[in-house]
Amino acid sequence: MLDFSKVAVIGGGSWATALVKILCENNTTVGWYVRNEVIYEHLIQEGHNPNYLSSVEFDMSRLDLHTDINKITLLYDVLIIATPSFYIDNVLAPLTASLENKVIFSAVKGIVPEQKVLVGAYLAEKFNVDEAVFGVIGGPCHAEEVALERLSYLTVASSNINIAEQMKEKLGCAYIQVSLSDDVMGVEYAATLKNVYAIAVGIAHGLGFGDNFISVLISNSMREMKRFIKPIDNNKRDINKSAYLGDLLVTAYSVFSRNRMLGNMIGKGYTVKAALVEMTMIAEGYYGTKTTYEMSTTFDGEYPILECVYQVLYEKGSAKKKMNLLSKVLD
Repeated sequence: MLDFSKVAVIGGGSWATALVKILCENNTTVGWYVRNEVIYEHLIQEGHNPNYLSSVEFDMSRLDLHTDINKITLLYDVLIIATPSFYIDNVLAPLTASLENKVIFSAVKGIVPEQKVLVGAYLAEKFNVDEAVFGVIGGPCHAEEVALERLSYLTVASSNINIAEQMKEKLGCAYIQVSLSDDVMGVEYAATLKNVYAIAVGIAHGLGFGDNFISVLISNSMREMKRFIKPIDNNKRDINKSAYLGDLLVTAYSVFSRNRMLGNMIGKGYTVKAALVEMTMIAEGYYGTKTTYEMSTTFDGEYPILECVYQVLYEKGSAKKKMNLLSKVLD
C-alpha cells in the first residue's frame, strides 16, 4: 500500500519551492531533493531558499532535505518532479534506484527537449513508470502568488482517480483550491503551449500593441492550442476550463510570467540571446517553442502564432514584421 504521507519534491527552483511550501501546510514531514549544494546548505542554516521565493520561511522540523536523489527515492513513496523540462534528463541521470511501486507526479511545464516527448512518456520509456501510477500537477498557479499566500488554483490530472484524489488532499489548503481531471496528456500539452503563447503576448506588448489586439491574440491562441492537441489526443475536453484557458490567461497577463517577460524584452528590441542572458530564471516557452513547432509541421492545419514565435526565437525573424504579418491572419 502506497503511503501518501511520504511525499517528496525533486527540484530546487521556484515552482519546487512553492510546492514544498504548500505540502508543508498538510504534512508533518516533506522530503525535498535539492542537488544545488549552496541552496541545500542555505536551507539548513537559514530556513529559506536563497535563489527562489526567498521570502518563504520554512519550519525546518518539517523538511527532510537530501542531495542524493537515490536516497530520497528509496525513502519516499510519492515523488513530485518539479524541475525545468530542459534539465530533467540531467537531474534524473544519477537515478539508479527503482521507481517501481512509486507514485510519480510531474509538475514540469514543458516537453523533454532531447526526446521531444511529454514527461509522462519520458518516464514510461526511461524508468518504466506506468500511467496508473503517474499524474500531472497543472495550473493556473504562479509560484510567486503561492509565496504570498494569495488564493490560487491547481489541477491534478491522472487516469487513476485514487491517486489523484489523494494528491488533491495533500495540496489543498487555505489558499490553494484543487480540481481533478483525467486528461493527463491535455493538461501536459496545455502547460507547455501556454508558455509559447505567453511569449507571443509579451512580444506584442513590447512592440506597443494594445489590449484590443492582445485579447484577440489570446483568443486565437486558445483555439490554436485546441487544434494542436486534437491530432495527438482526440479525447473530449472543455478547453475553457482552468487547466487550459485559465493557465493561458495567467501566463499571458501576469507580471510574474517569465515567458511574457521574455517576449516583452524581445518586443522592446533585445536580441533573443541578450534577453535570455538577462533573465534570472528559465523561460520554459523558449525551449517549448522549438519542440512544439517541429511537431506542428507534421500535423494538418495551420499554427500561425506558434510559427511566428518560432521564427522570431530561432530564425532571427524581425519581431515587428512577424507580428504585423500575424495580425493580418487573426480573427
